Amino acid sequence: MSPASRHAHATRRAALGALGAGLLAPQAWAERPYPAHMISLVLPFAPGGVADLTARQVGQAMGRRLQQSIIVDNRPGAGGIVATHNVVMAAPDGYTLLLLSNANAVSVHLFKKLPYDVTRQLLPITTLGFFDLAIVVPAESRFKTLPDLLNTARAQPGKLTVGTISIGSTQHLAAELFKSRTGTDMAVVPYKGTPALLNALRSGEVDLGFEILSPLLPQLDAKVMRALAVTGPQRFSLLPEVPTAKELGVADYVVQSWNALAAPAGTPAPLLETLRQAAVAALAEPELRDRLTHMGVRPQSSTPAELGQLLQQEIQHWGEVVRRAGIKPE
Repeated sequence: MSPASRHAHATRRAALGALGAGLLAPQAWAERPYPAHMISLVLPFAPGGVADLTARQVGQAMGRRLQQSIIVDNRPGAGGIVATHNVVMAAPDGYTLLLLSNANAVSVHLFKKLPYDVTRQLLPITTLGFFDLAIVVPAESRFKTLPDLLNTARAQPGKLTVGTISIGSTQHLAAELFKSRTGTDMAVVPYKGTPALLNALRSGEVDLGFEILSPLLPQLDAKVMRALAVTGPQRFSLLPEVPTAKELGVADYVVQSWNALAAPAGTPAPLLETLRQAAVAALAEPELRDRLTHMGVRPQSSTPAELGQLLQQEIQHWGEVVRRAGIKPE
């Protein structure tokens, strides 16, 4: 073979090699282990609240195990619609997740038409934590126990006032359900947010309030507020002296808020399981569990099937409460 032929042959081999490398590049990229880059966790809540803080704490712990960052993307909006719609429209590739909550179950009944079907366009991964509520009164209130309050409420229908945050919130619906379960007639007064509710309680504008434990813990520690009961299935570990409403005779009354992880429908099962295992391991860390507990959260993971069942049950349960309270969908 002449020098010129050898040179031409070498040139063709180099070109074919470069072409082969180019053809293999997409396959090599596709085979990179998940997750290959940052994951976005979309929240239907503003920064700073207990759901936001929970998501950030759990996300950081998951990120360490996945060796990738999980970035919280706050997209607050009525009933979680903005955040949920953003996620159901995202690529089902494991890089966009939703912080699912009981607000998603409630919003099904607060709006005439949603731009998605939460049970069909999202895949459940695992629960992260449950948030009990407390029934509180000002420290100087004449009501020392929940039975004291109920006796007065029944003797004086329509006289007592109950403070909650906005209409359709878990707190508001918890108060409406409490009235139904106890057969009492009390006026429910919704406020724009927790600070306004706490001010109303301190000033005596309302007689009692329903609120998530997290923002109440400092008030209870400072003896500004007094908890008559918690609404969860058992006493909260940081408030062992406070009974549950069910213990005190409020039959069939357990109310919890909760947060969970979900992904767009079509996300491959192996990616969902990778995420679930990272979350379960994170929630088992003693330091993280302690931090969440001191925020008023009971950390708890689940299987996807358990979370899916919880969502279905919550949709049915809160639908009945919304209808009984006479709340009209927008």
